[in-house]
Amino acid sequence: MPWRETLSPVRMERVALVAPLDARHDMLSEVARSDAVELDLPYEPGTGPEEIDRAADAAVVHGPVAALVGWSPSRQVPDLQAALEPHGASAVVLRRPRGVQPPTLLTGDDRRRKQVPVLSRLLVDTYTTVPYADLDPARIAGVAYVVMFGMMFGDAGQGALLVIAGLLIRFLKVPLLERYRRTWLFITGAGVAAVFFGFLYGEFFGPTGVIPVLWLEPLEEPIPLMIAAVVLGAVLLAGSYALGTINRVREGGWRYALYARSGLAGALLFAAIGLVAWGVLASNTLVLVIAGIAALLALVLIFIGLFAESGGGATGGLQASVELVDTVVQLGSNLVSFARLAAFGLTHAALMMVVWQATTALWAPDWRAIAAILVFIVGNLLTFALEGLVAGIQALRLEYYELFSRVFQEEGRRFRPWNPDTSSAPAAERHLP
Repeated sequence: MPWRETLSPVRMERVALVAPLDARHDMLSEVARSDAVELDLPYEPGTGPEEIDRAADAAVVHGPVAALVGWSPSRQVPDLQAALEPHGASAVVLRRPRGVQPPTLLTGDDRRRKQVPVLSRLLVDTYTTVPYADLDPARIAGVAYVVMFGMMFGDAGQGALLVIAGLLIRFLKVPLLERYRRTWLFITGAGVAAVFFGFLYGEFFGPTGVIPVLWLEPLEEPIPLMIAAVVLGAVLLAGSYALGTINRVREGGWRYALYARSGLAGALLFAAIGLVAWGVLASNTLVLVIAGIAALLALVLIFIGLFAESGGGATGGLQASVELVDTVVQLGSNLVSFARLAAFGLTHAALMMVVWQATTALWAPDWRAIAAILVFIVGNLLTFALEGLVAGIQALRLEYYELFSRVFQEEGRRFRPWNPDTSSAPAAERHLP
């Protein structure tokens, strides 16, 4: 499957299920077995065998023909048509109704298997259901998450433990681990990111000196670490604006994206902030002038969009003005919020420094060596558990509040195939005279 197809929900078609009146139960039995259609029914569908009778009664009847409408994945329509043909029925593709959002079926979804989805999928699903028109950022979100986790949990030794845990979950044939099998790649990736940053920081179960510092020591150079965290945040925010702009275009066209805070206007304002930083650092007046013009244009476009959303008038203008100020403040706070990547990285390094100093203070060539080893092991375990939890939560917070809030502006609805139980005798037989 081309990688581009994994970034968008499965294409849906509006279909009309049409059959002779006396064959509608057979048609519905085939539809239920196909697991390929979400029917538009005037009631909440059930799962029992009597559901086929209820759906048959809800069909629109015109002379000798009965019909129902629904949604079906495009790739499954040909198979559905072939299955219905022996019953004199068919699935007719209709024009999509304007203003109606199709249900979302994400690539790789399989409702016949009850498996725990990978965490990169859960990152998005817990936040929202991807709207049908939007890109699905699950894989990109997973990469961003593990990078942020690794920066806060930078320790080559403890990261290696995560890698080992992920590989054990993948390859160890233990029934208890079976339900977590699909999380192994995510856990392993988080461990690899922690190992990578651990080498950069020179941390291996703390500042043990086992590996050299390849970049900087967090406790010795906190300011460069803070700057690096904000720069990484700027890169991630730029990516979220890019995805947000694409989604706004797909949702409402270029005009909608032009005025949206999470579209082109918001991206232009963010770019203007970057130009300001460049101009200040380089003492370049021309860059600062360009940044000012870009920022002014972005603010005007955002205000127009907010004014239109508010309904216009004096009240709408006041509301748009307040929301415009909030947009600027929020953008600045979102960018600074990524400094927590460095802050919690410093916390992790500080805790491991305490553990290592306590270990070395106790170490002696006698019974105290046992106490030192115990302090080292227990300290690492406590730090591993505490910082692993904190880094995981903080990375999730940044993902949701700083990134996803720009990628998504509305919520979709999941594709729910109509698949009642058909194991009993066909409903059509119960209607024979």
